[in-house]
Amino acid sequence: MIPNVLTVAGSDSGGGAGIQADLKTMLALGVHGMSVITAVTAQNSLGVQGAWELPVEAVRAQYRSVVDDIGVQAVKTGMLASAELVETVAELIGGTDVPAVIDPVGVSKHGDSLLAASALDSVRTKLLPVATVATPNLDEVAQLTGVHVEAEDDLRRAAAAVLAYGPRWVLIKGGHLSGDAVDLLTDGSEEHWLRAPRYDNRHTHGTGCTLASAIASGLGKGLLVPEAVAAAKEYVTGAIKAGFALGEGIGPVDHGWRFREGA
Repeated sequence: MIPNVLTVAGSDSGGGAGIQADLKTMLALGVHGMSVITAVTAQNSLGVQGAWELPVEAVRAQYRSVVDDIGVQAVKTGMLASAELVETVAELIGGTDVPAVIDPVGVSKHGDSLLAASALDSVRTKLLPVATVATPNLDEVAQLTGVHVEAEDDLRRAAAAVLAYGPRWVLIKGGHLSGDAVDLLTDGSEEHWLRAPRYDNRHTHGTGCTLASAIASGLGKGLLVPEAVAAAKEYVTGAIKAGFALGEGIGPVDHGWRFREGA
């Protein structure tokens, strides 16, 4: 059977991030992608022009509709916008006995806020504790913990600060540092350092959504966390290398790069 993987996130009308990136990633990695839309954005390569969150009742109904009938092998979250949505989704995931990848989305690639400041405490106290893997980037680490990462040596301190909120594993994404793209995966006892070349390509819209969805896809297939994260890192590195221009601004990573390489 094909594993079912659910994304709970916002819609990106430009198709590079959010629900659209999640479903493309899931297709590319051989799982059946399903979606709970939490917000609708007007978004393109230049930024986010508007965002409208859905009512909690609509989010809850989508989740229950999919999980109760179809079933799910893994869940990932993206843009949740408000404290009310964060708490609702945390409650839903907490009652679903499957791996959960929590991408604590705070800002878009263009610097547009995608999470209300009032929701940060709910992310810390409600959402992170239900995470199998949390995948913050360095800006999100600073936003959630106050820890500012300036160099690779700071990644351990950042990981410890996030783990204090309760996720089983944390993947600190060091993509904003200089040099190779270095990430640290740890559960507080074992460490996995993941390194990849840094490609000189500005078209990286959707990187975080893609990585989290790739990890969820691996977990849905039954991989252990370190295996799922390593496979996801390889996939997203290829997608970044193949990122392409779209519109007048920052283009997306290429979710179908493996299909095109094999063509």
